Amino acid sequence: MAVELNHTIVHASDREKSAKFLADILGLKVQPEFGPFLPVVMDNGVTLDFAQDSGEITPQHYAFLISEDEFTRSFDRIKGLGLAYWADPHRTRPGEINTNDGGRGVYFPDPDGHYMELITRPYGSGS
Repeated sequence: MAVELNHTIVHASDREKSAKFLADILGLKVQPEFGPFLPVVMDNGVTLDFAQDSGEITPQHYAFLISEDEFTRSFDRIKGLGLAYWADPHRTRPGEINTNDGGRGVYFPDPDGHYMELITRPYGSGS
């Protein structure tokens, strides 16, 4: 069996709001509650399990490899919501996207400040 990421937990101050936010940006659906989690399943089967957390949320980074068409739709949703976005992880290029490796990429925050990233080409894949 190959090693694959199956799921990870995303801590949220409002798991419903955070799960719906990401699902809406990516054009996915929030799945039915599973134990204490609200799952959002990616097309490759990896699940982000949103967990309610009453403490301080430590921002994490989540990057999603998507097609050019999906990027266009997701980026339109980001702009439509009036979200801040950046071309770089250090947030020095606000209101821009990047064209790393011949694709497109953007960073934006989720409701709890997690660092979300959309890319259309894997890092190091060249142009």
